[in-house]
Amino acid sequence: MSGKIIDAFRIAIYVVLIGLIVVLFQMWDHEHPSSVVPGSDVTATKVAADTQSNNNTLAPPFSYAKPSATAAKPAGEITQHAFIEVTTDLMHVTIDPKGGNIVGLELLKYATRLHAKTPFILMNNHAATRYIAQSGFYGKDAPDTAQSEALYTPEQTLYHLQPNQNKLEVRMHWRNANGVRFTKTFVFERDHYVVNVDYAIDNQSPNTFNGNLYLQLLRKNTPPTSKKGLMGFATYFGAAISSPEKAYEKIKFNDMEKTPLDRTIQGGWAAMVQHYFVGAWVPAANTSSRYFSHVTPEGMYSIGAFGPDISVAAGQTVQVAAKFYAGPATADRLEAVAPHLQLTIDYGWLWFISGIIFWLMQKIYTVVGNWGWSIVLVTLLIKLVFYHLSAKGYRSMAMLKKLQPRINALREQYSDDKQKLTQATMELYRKEKVNPMGGCLPILVQIPVFIALYWVLVESVQLRQAPFIFWIQDLSAADPYYILPVLMGISMFLQQRMNPPPADPTQAKLMMLMPVVFTFMFARFPAGLMLYWVVNNTLSAAQQWFIMHHIEKAERKESLRVIKGGKTSI
Repeated sequence: MSGKIIDAFRIAIYVVLIGLIVVLFQMWDHEHPSSVVPGSDVTATKVAADTQSNNNTLAPPFSYAKPSATAAKPAGEITQHAFIEVTTDLMHVTIDPKGGNIVGLELLKYATRLHAKTPFILMNNHAATRYIAQSGFYGKDAPDTAQSEALYTPEQTLYHLQPNQNKLEVRMHWRNANGVRFTKTFVFERDHYVVNVDYAIDNQSPNTFNGNLYLQLLRKNTPPTSKKGLMGFATYFGAAISSPEKAYEKIKFNDMEKTPLDRTIQGGWAAMVQHYFVGAWVPAANTSSRYFSHVTPEGMYSIGAFGPDISVAAGQTVQVAAKFYAGPATADRLEAVAPHLQLTIDYGWLWFISGIIFWLMQKIYTVVGNWGWSIVLVTLLIKLVFYHLSAKGYRSMAMLKKLQPRINALREQYSDDKQKLTQATMELYRKEKVNPMGGCLPILVQIPVFIALYWVLVESVQLRQAPFIFWIQDLSAADPYYILPVLMGISMFLQQRMNPPPADPTQAKLMMLMPVVFTFMFARFPAGLMLYWVVNNTLSAAQQWFIMHHIEKAERKESLRVIKGGKTSI
């Protein structure tokens, strides 16, 4: 293989890397727009005001439960009942007694944006970004709960988890026209994003009550921004379900429009997934539920589950329960809620590498208490793992640099005969035992790790607004002063100076421009990713210098030995 082909291959690798960077940048930019994202700018006051508007937007999956023409009320109609406000150590929840639905949910441990005092609003009843959690009963004996006509009477309207409390139970009661009494209880626990939703159906009527529990999440298709990433890539925003056949299955909004979901599943869960956060209904694991999706004429998308038949004889009481999760997408919390719910943290097709990287980062974080230093130490561990592989590549680069004068001489000698030049060059490589492609290994090794780490930084809510040192106050956001991208470009330039230059002048100039191009392309990438790249380049340069210095030292020692041996023989 001639030098020009090798150089072209090296450039091709850089081009591929640039292409990946462009795609990843577009994806990251999609999730980090300069404008305020829908939902995050909805203040608590606005939520409170909007929760007074009509939330009667049930998306029934079955024909017999469709609302009548008179059931729906115009949007914006003001109701006259008080709402239930629940505050725990982790969240503030607004419950509408009409239907007993969650129409507002703020995450108190997560700020809207860096240094903001307002909590992140996950669920709200704002007209443009409506996202609510509904539950109730379907069936011929429960049409009123299906239409959210049930107006529960709460035992109280204001709840606050006190320092000496570990649990809050929010009870509300309602009796339908037939005399069936429903008691709906939300159970909140300290340090939990899981809400247990329990029903007690007390049939005080003379007839048997028949119905089915329904659970559904209903929201507008309002992703963080209207911009689209390159090739449509972005972190996933949409619905998902789990089944024994497929642990994690995305149900995209446009798929709902084409083919509504209608599938019977044992156990499982139904979720709405967005960047960093998850909302999910989890039916009882031992039940078989009919999972559905639906799109309303108003543009509301729903995903949910329709439980098994419930029969309550006259004079009897039956208990029914489900779990609702609304909070950050952290693997340990999600795993504790339901099997496979942690798969909503989507690391892409390199998930296995991303999972290992994040596991290491998390273990180190428990010791050092800083995600930035965790990235630094993980980068060091990655370099140690690939040390010998990288060393082979750097030795090849050092030997190629050493052979450069001889290769240049061959080019002059065979300037008019490309075939002989290639044969002579390959013979030289064979004789000196040099792998001309070995120098590309360090770059190739970095590409999958780079992509995997990118997804860790993008998908891990732990790194959201996580500070490092000095000016880096958010590892998931771009360096505000572009210091890390500049350091990355400098470290890349120093590495290139250690390598043999391409034979073709045009290719040589192109390679020299790479650090500048990468610096500008990396300028708005997450600071955590830049930190990895700077540390990785610095360690790589140090390793390359050490190997080249060791080779040169060995050569000088060998030369002295030969010279001394020659004098001795005279």
